[in-house]
Amino acid sequence: MIIATKTHARAGLIGNPSDGYFGKTIAIILKNFAVGVTLYETPELEIVPGQQDTPKYGSLVELSEDVALNGYYGGVRLIKATINRFNRTFLKDRPAEELRNFTIHYRTNIPRQVGLAGSSAIIAAATRALCTFYDVEIAEEQMPTFILEVETKELSLSAGLQDRVVQVYEGAVYMDFDRERMEAAGHGRYEPLDPALLPPLFVAYRTDVAELSAVTHSDLDERFKLGDPVVVNGMAECARLTERARKLLLAGKGAEIGELMDRNFEVRRSMCELDAHNLQMVEIGRKYRAHPKFSGSGGAIVGIYPGDEAYRAMNEELRRINCQVIRPMM
Repeated sequence: MIIATKTHARAGLIGNPSDGYFGKTIAIILKNFAVGVTLYETPELEIVPGQQDTPKYGSLVELSEDVALNGYYGGVRLIKATINRFNRTFLKDRPAEELRNFTIHYRTNIPRQVGLAGSSAIIAAATRALCTFYDVEIAEEQMPTFILEVETKELSLSAGLQDRVVQVYEGAVYMDFDRERMEAAGHGRYEPLDPALLPPLFVAYRTDVAELSAVTHSDLDERFKLGDPVVVNGMAECARLTERARKLLLAGKGAEIGELMDRNFEVRRSMCELDAHNLQMVEIGRKYRAHPKFSGSGGAIVGIYPGDEAYRAMNEELRRINCQVIRPMM
């Protein structure tokens, strides 16, 4: 039996980065991009390297360009960490004869390190495949927590739950990461929203300024733990903006969340220094009366656009600075 699973990219619509700080967010899935994982039984356990793991380059320049865009790590370490934690969490009490070996490979077209959650998508797709292969059931609300723990506990990366939640639930999801609930249950309150409630959206990204999300999160983590009022108050405001956006969406007033997204961006800018190239994307969007904000840690923006004419003009200018622009498929 060949098992095939798929997980999509995501964009944080509003509230991020408060998901890692007991806040609230709304995120959407991007079916424009996906990770596919294939798994099947074999005599030995093998992880087949993907295109992000190639050890062959045409030149030193090509190697340097790959490192600049993708860092020193590909997808194999993510899958290896997923398998290891899955084994220790769900298979530790099974007899040896039930622990069949397998070959697993992945493929992805999610742009790397631009804030579209490509890493968590690999882990999510691998987890789904392992669940099917070993007949393990993980409750839907617990699955994002397991995926997050692969990154935070196996790989010592800084991350929040938002990406993993929307990649499990798909569509559009409102998330409340209330501290008391998180500490008691290990997960937040997750409410799927009808994507039809959303206004016209666009996503733009540029791979020439890719950056590891851990670089962004590590500084915020430390400052939040130290009680830095700029960060603590900023995260609380991001949560309030999310709650207001949810109410507008449920009231059929999705077009009115643009100002809240603008404010979310300004709050983020007040908490940390932003790359000038990323700021340029936002400034171009605002030039055409759009309401753009970072979709994640940087490298991509998500926003509302006022109409097709503005979208075409904005798209043309963004492409001139090496941006790709899409309309989300949910």
